[in-house]
Amino acid sequence: MDFGIEGKVALVTGATKGIGLGIAQALAREGARVSVVARTESDVQRVAAEIKGFGVAADVTTEAGCNRSVEQTQENLGPIDILVNNFGARAGSSWSDTGPKEFKAAFEGNVVVSARMTQLVLDGMIKRGWGRVVVITSVWGREAGGAPAYNAAKAAEISMVKSLAREVASK
Repeated sequence: MDFGIEGKVALVTGATKGIGLGIAQALAREGARVSVVARTESDVQRVAAEIKGFGVAADVTTEAGCNRSVEQTQENLGPIDILVNNFGARAGSSWSDTGPKEFKAAFEGNVVVSARMTQLVLDGMIKRGWGRVVVITSVWGREAGGAPAYNAAKAAEISMVKSLAREVASK
């Protein structure tokens, strides 16, 4: 299949396991130059070697980690054309063990990370006239069930992406 992304630079967060790993592998198969971002250096280097990509070990829950992942990717691969916000954090599991602390952690580990990463690459995408921002959410962002803080954070991410699309799709 040809998605027309050969030679494009893609950064994938949470790229060493599960959905993120699958996305990184698929992008590489399509000819994208992929930056694998996750916390564990050994996992990052393993996946980067497997897909012939570039790896950045960074904690994207921090501003410094987000900055580092974008800066190192751009220094080594060039401007980022595709951003896949796959990293996500869970906090609490039911209403009985979920309070303000868990809601804050869920929002910071999902919404804030995706927003921060997007803000770091968006201007460049707009200036170049091409870019794709993908945010991996969950069915729990639309349906009741699961952990309430996680559900609320994923619903917020869905709304955030709709807002982003409305604002920049025509740019």
